[in-house]
Amino acid sequence: MTMAVDRKEAPAPSALREKISVRKLNFYYEDGTHALVDVSVPIYEHRVTAFIGPSGCGKSTLLRVFNRMYDLYPGQRVEGEVLLDGVSILSDDFGVERLRTLVGMVFQKPTPFPLSIYQNIALGIEFYRGLARHEVDAEVETALRRAALWEEVKDMLDKPGSELSGGQQQRLCIARAIALRPDVLLLDEPCSSIDPISSAKVEQTIDELKADHTIVIVTHNLQQAARVSDYVGFMYLGEMVEFDVAPQMFVTPTDPRARKFVTGRFG
Repeated sequence: MTMAVDRKEAPAPSALREKISVRKLNFYYEDGTHALVDVSVPIYEHRVTAFIGPSGCGKSTLLRVFNRMYDLYPGQRVEGEVLLDGVSILSDDFGVERLRTLVGMVFQKPTPFPLSIYQNIALGIEFYRGLARHEVDAEVETALRRAALWEEVKDMLDKPGSELSGGQQQRLCIARAIALRPDVLLLDEPCSSIDPISSAKVEQTIDELKADHTIVIVTHNLQQAARVSDYVGFMYLGEMVEFDVAPQMFVTPTDPRARKFVTGRFG
């Protein structure tokens, strides 16, 4: 039985600009494990792209290549091309600090800094954008509003971010990421450890944020992927098996492995 997808048809790829272009990407862990195998995929500007697939298929690994998180782990290596606006981000000439201001990331588990709600947002703005204090105040409010959190925390900005609920902490992390105004926002299982109400708020936020950001999300929740994504890539054993508009992927995928996965008969 196919999944119902209540979404407008995504624009044809010919009408869109590739924000990130991945070409023949291979990734190896320290022990030699070949985690990504000749992956080629377009990430379209101002759209939501979801990566789905069974655990261990390479989804999160691919996401971490987009902001070179692997640089933190000696021995991991990557081959191929990843272009951001036509420029290779894998080159040593592309500084990691610059890359991570352009490509923000929110992880599976909420990771607020051990600071106040206000400082969680303001710290990056002050450091990377060099704004005056009154400008920082306005940017903090804007980020919290865009993350659907302002009304819940506006009267307790001095409270530690760690004292918020799990769902609020995750939205705080989203606000912290978008406060730097990244071109691309990476979301790695952003709703896996929060309640359904908070998940719904995050999904609403994702839909609103794509007007200003290109969004890539990894999720095991197929219903969530169907609700929020414009394009979907199905991965299996490190390969990008199929990539298509969301309605096509969830209703009539071409590859038999993708069909089994989206209909719950995979395994």
